[in-house]
Amino acid sequence: MEAVYYTLNILVVVLTFLPKVPHQHWIYRIASFGKIHLTVFQILILLFGFLTLESNYCLIIAQLILSVTIAHNVKVLYPYIALKNKKVIADGDDFISIISVNVYQFNKEYHHLIDLIAKHQPDILLTLESNQDWENALETIEDKYPNHQKVALENTYGMHFYTKLDVEDMKVNYFVSDDIPSIAAKLKTNNGIPFMFYGIHPPPASPTEESNSKEKDGELLCMAKTVKKQTLPTVVIGDFNSVAWSRITKMFTKISGLNDARKGRGFISTFPAKYRFFKIPLDLIYHSNNIKIRTIKTLEPINSDHLPLYVDFCMDLKQHSAHNTSSNLMQEADELINEGRKEESDNR
Repeated sequence: MEAVYYTLNILVVVLTFLPKVPHQHWIYRIASFGKIHLTVFQILILLFGFLTLESNYCLIIAQLILSVTIAHNVKVLYPYIALKNKKVIADGDDFISIISVNVYQFNKEYHHLIDLIAKHQPDILLTLESNQDWENALETIEDKYPNHQKVALENTYGMHFYTKLDVEDMKVNYFVSDDIPSIAAKLKTNNGIPFMFYGIHPPPASPTEESNSKEKDGELLCMAKTVKKQTLPTVVIGDFNSVAWSRITKMFTKISGLNDARKGRGFISTFPAKYRFFKIPLDLIYHSNNIKIRTIKTLEPINSDHLPLYVDFCMDLKQHSAHNTSSNLMQEADELINEGRKEESDNR
């Protein structure tokens, strides 16, 4: 029993701090995704040590190290724990709603998403992993969503954008690779207030996809630098293939100056859709400080491996504050962007 305890203790401590190593191979990044579940497991190991093992000097040291590790994880996760309700924003006539969903390219049950759209009637729909078959199926919604930008790809990085709102400009960006699109749109609310929408879906670093996170890091940091220049209210949403507390997402936040919509509202985990107790928040939304979030939640499953993410918000044009970014951070971002652009994928 002692051997099992010490083995597990060492393992969970190493997994906690491994993502702090500034290396882009998936082995160093993967543990950050499971921080919620890892913390729960660490607490169970701590209780196991207290309740079943005989106290001695080695056990005390091991339990102390484990306790410090748990405290570290709780500190990281605490901003996302919904201990109290965020201030409720009153209803109005100028709220904008978005559904962002990774549809899973090989999912053929298109009617689930079409029914979901009919039920919630978002002002904006962003689909990820949508290929030509998905584009064809979604033609049925175009009478209600006359403005759209379609990027049908068969590499699981297709992206489609539909909106009821007035569009001043739309653009497809390819920041690090010519087969990884992102979408930028300058829109107007129902009351004529302009704002910027960005949809993103960088590739993950994992044993089954990209061996490292170079392209993902480059994509996220290019988006951050683009958003940093914006003066309009701004929303960035999509499947980040990253969690909010990861090193690269924190860099994205610092450079872009955007706020994490999840803070104080819970984890709102989206992937994998079918496993209730093992989901992680991969589909993220960030916004400028002159946007006020009213609702952020997951919606009914559509037979994808991701749950749809729903958000609605209004503008608060009285608030806007610029931010400064250190030259060292910007230099590091530029280096990571260059590495991402040089990387060649073996899986696309």
